[in-house]
Order: sequence, then structure tokens, then C-alpha cells
Amino acid sequence: MPKRRANGEGNIRKRKDGRWEGRYTAGYDANGKAITKNVLGKTQAEVKDKLRAAIEDSKKLDPVKAGSYTLEQWMKLWYSVYVEPQVRYSTREFYHNAIDHHIIPELGNVKLEKLTMLQIQQFYNELLKNGRVQKKNQPELKEHGLSPRMVQCVHVVLNKALEYAVEEKLILANPAKKCKIPKNTRKEMNILPEALIGPYLSASKEHGILAPMYLELTTGLRRGELLALRWEDLDVRNRTLSINKSVARQDGKLVISTPKTPNSIRTVLLPADTIKLLVEEHARHPANPYLFPSPRTGETWDPDGFRRLHDRIIKEIGAEHVILKSSKTL
Repeated sequence: MPKRRANGEGNIRKRKDGRWEGRYTAGYDANGKAITKNVLGKTQAEVKDKLRAAIEDSKKLDPVKAGSYTLEQWMKLWYSVYVEPQVRYSTREFYHNAIDHHIIPELGNVKLEKLTMLQIQQFYNELLKNGRVQKKNQPELKEHGLSPRMVQCVHVVLNKALEYAVEEKLILANPAKKCKIPKNTRKEMNILPEALIGPYLSASKEHGILAPMYLELTTGLRRGELLALRWEDLDVRNRTLSINKSVARQDGKLVISTPKTPNSIRTVLLPADTIKLLVEEHARHPANPYLFPSPRTGETWDPDGFRRLHDRIIKEIGAEHVILKSSKTL
């Protein structure tokens, strides 16, 4: 039986074209066949140094799996094995957006071991200039570049996937690790000015949604939390409101789920006038379990529909696009 060459063993020879070549055994495949690789150089000394480095690197890689993935193949495998089983639906959407809309279209065909820091840096730079995706049947984009925050999100996903590739011995180092990530640019937030609070609440009353708009304005509840509230969450006697769930659209359906962090489950103390308003709201639909049922379906409000109504009210009172800031002085 022929002697099997040990992993990392190599030899050097001079080729007919005048260059020196070093060959070494990087490992063996599933059938026991040697996986041979080579390095080239102008001098024997150069190749000797390259060969030594290549042999050391080969010990850090899985010779069977290394070189077998494109970035697209690895991203999909990594997501299905390490991400999807561990995260909530809303977080999966975050990963899908980064992977399917940005990373795969631009870098998916690149061999994993050939991906460089320069390629990734150029990719991030291009996202800042032209990274927004034009969606079908949507108004034409006014801005074409992604925000620094969104580029940071894409980096988080790609960097994680490449760190796992290092752990799986598919690549020697993570080429995204030292890329320059854009810093956030602070934007002045447009808060609903005090002078427009009265008109805002009056318009909300005209639309029949004074109670939810008032509660959102005065407590700072997240919209998904607000719209998932049930009558049983309100303790009239103790003037408290239990926040323990949230509603969001998943695969076209509204789904109510518990918060992913214990700190999101909390109890809010409400003033007497807010309790009175919520009791009056419930009296309008006493048989409905939801505190703010949709007038169209009788079920929970669609957060997107509620946002559109909010935007319409803002437009009606002549305000710029604003966010609602919790205020305890109302």
C-alpha cells in the first residue's frame, strides 16, 4: 500500500516557464483522494516562504468544505441553520431585507474564499449612493441612497455570516471585520408642537379615534402595543394598564405575540382623566374584547392602516411629518 502524504507536506520544483512552484497536500476528500494545491513565485526562496505560509493556513481550513460555497450559498445556509430557528418573525424580515435585497444581488456570485475587504467596502459605499430598492407599484424614489443606519444593518448581517464562516473553517479571516462603516447622521426630529396638540386631538375625535391617539400621545406606547390592547388589560380601580403583547403583520396576516424581551412587559400608571376616556371608549363597543377594535373588521387595527390615518390627520392640521412624543403635561 502506497504511503499517504501527510497533511501540509509539500515539495518545490522549477517549471518550464521559469517560475518556481510549490505543491502541498491540503487534505483528503470524502473518498480519500488527496486535495493538492500550489503556490507560484519568481524565486525558489519566495516559493519556499509562500509554501510554508500556505501549509500553515491549510491547517486552519476544512479542505473538503473550503472553496465549495459562493457567498449566496453560504448566506442561505447560514441563515437557515443559525438564524431562522432562533429569531422572531420581525427579526427574520430584517435579515431577509439585508440578504435578499442587498447582499446577494451585489456579492452573491463571489466565491466565499475570494471575497475581499475592498469588495465589501465598495459595496457599502455603493449602498450609501444607490442602495434603495424601487418597489413595484410604489411612488418613484426621491432618494436613492440608503441611510448610514441601514448600511450598518447590512454590515451586521454580513459580518455575522462571515464570522461563522471562519468558525466553520471555510475562510481564514473575516474580510468585513475591518471595513469602514458609515456613522449615523443626526437628524432633527419633528415633534408635534404644543400649539398643534389641541387641533390634533380634535381631528382625532372627528375621525372617531380620540382614545387611541390620546393614549399613544400621552404614554409613548409603541403602536403595535397600543393596537393589541384588550379591555382586560385595563385595571380601572388601580388606574393601571398592562402592556404584554404587540400586533404586527406577518405574511399578510395580523399576528399578536408576546414581547421578545421581559423588559417590554410592563404596567403603566394612568391619570384619572385617561381612565375615564378609555371607559367611555369601551362603552362604544362593550362586547368587543379589544380596547381599540378596527371599525371595519371588529378585530385589532392594522398598524399600517392606523399609521396612514395618523398621517392624514397630521396633514389635515397643516403640520409637517412628525412623531408623537410622550407628554405627561396634557
